Amino acid sequence: MRAVILSCTLKASPEPSNTEALAKVVSAELEKGGAEVEMIRLVDHDIRPGVTANEGKGDGWPAIDARLKAADIVVFATPTWLGQMSSVCLRALERMDAWFGETDDSGRPVAFGKVAGVVVTGNEDGAHNIVATVCQGLIDMGFTIPGQSWTYWHLGPGPGPDYSETDQGHDYSDRVGRNAARNLIAIAKAITPETYPVPESGE
Repeated sequence: MRAVILSCTLKASPEPSNTEALAKVVSAELEKGGAEVEMIRLVDHDIRPGVTANEGKGDGWPAIDARLKAADIVVFATPTWLGQMSSVCLRALERMDAWFGETDDSGRPVAFGKVAGVVVTGNEDGAHNIVATVCQGLIDMGFTIPGQSWTYWHLGPGPGPDYSETDQGHDYSDRVGRNAARNLIAIAKAITPETYPVPESGE
């Protein structure tokens, strides 16, 4: 079983990311459940704006897209800015718009048989809105979203320490993150592309 975590931090490597710190809690539990996990920090790649699978010479998205299509589990990990997902997270979703026009050899949408979850960090509220928005797009593509397949951490409105600078709230966020990983593993094992009937010719 393969899992890909898309790190949508705005910080380029090797700068530490609070979002990745919480995502690693989910990653560790996914690995414990038998998944091979890869985390991709998107800002380290030249991902062009657009809604196609390949936006031309130098576009870093096609290689990432191929890894997503090879995965059974996809997790979006994003910070919160102005109460919204990061621009990097939105760009990834925009590029995945191309999945709507793609099918497997049996004619099923390429996202069928895949599960997805969300990790959110930030000092402002907005986590539930981000989870809802990201999941809606993924559901439209054909992903299966298990119950409680998300976790978040924030200290409410206004300035304050980041996830990596305080232990406040970690018990809840880490516990929910581990549960999210278990749910993702369980549902990924329960569904496969073979679960979905092959369309009749012409459908």
